[in-house]
Amino acid sequence: MRERPRERRLAAYAVVLRDDQVLLSRLAPRISEQEMWTLPGGGVEHGEDPRDAVVREVHEETGLDVVVGETARVDSFHQPSAWRDGRRVDAHSVRLVFEGWVPRDAPAPRVVEVDGSTVDAAWHPVQAVLDGTVPTSALVRASLRVHEPFRLQRVAAYALVRRDDRVLLTRISARGFHSGSWTLPGGGIDHGEPPREALVREVREECGLDCVVGDVLDVHDVHFGGTAPSGRHEDFHGLHLVFEATVPDDAEPVVAEVDGTTDAVAWVPLADIESGAVDVLDVVRAALAAAAAH
Repeated sequence: MRERPRERRLAAYAVVLRDDQVLLSRLAPRISEQEMWTLPGGGVEHGEDPRDAVVREVHEETGLDVVVGETARVDSFHQPSAWRDGRRVDAHSVRLVFEGWVPRDAPAPRVVEVDGSTVDAAWHPVQAVLDGTVPTSALVRASLRVHEPFRLQRVAAYALVRRDDRVLLTRISARGFHSGSWTLPGGGIDHGEPPREALVREVREECGLDCVVGDVLDVHDVHFGGTAPSGRHEDFHGLHLVFEATVPDDAEPVVAEVDGTTDAVAWVPLADIESGAVDVLDVVRAALAAAAAH
């Protein structure tokens, strides 16, 4: 028997998740006569970085600018009798599947390339893909089954600053998670930075005040998954060191940083926190409970 010509192809794709949806592109009828959706991506050109190929292909197929993770899962697909350009070939595809994400405010996807392999692009519910409601390639289902969200652990320091029956709080801007909610002044500790120094820096940036940091009141943490402000699908664990702190008696706060995660700062009455009139994060209530216990 005459051996079929061999054809090997290297391709790169992206799993792009937002909330409970996945970004998919629909194959053109010349590729699949039946409706078929797949991950955005495609062939890697000779000498091209696979991550660059993903960015290029996703833009062509969906019109969106994707950010691509550093690592990929390798998938291999062998078709001993595949139809290519009017002939039968022994085809072997090596597929790199990266994590990708787009901004939360990204526009609706649309096909940019003309006469390509994609005729439509859309967000589809993950569950509808897994249960077969949306017809997809095996690559999509396999990638979703093994995909794990990016794990991020963030260590931060916060200050409980009180004046009479009021608490110093900051409001989270549209750039931060829990936008519009109020929380304690503070933020992430940089690598190698002493927590107390980090807190002094953060209070100065967010409130325009110099604070004196006291004892640790509580160690608070949160764990949840979802779409981060960057658009990345994350498994997030936040560890919060809550300190007592003081500021000068006559000091009035004002937001000092520009385009940060804080858009307002104020002395908030305890009564408004206790009644729920002000939307505060759990760390605020935890800090007040710890202070009362002390």
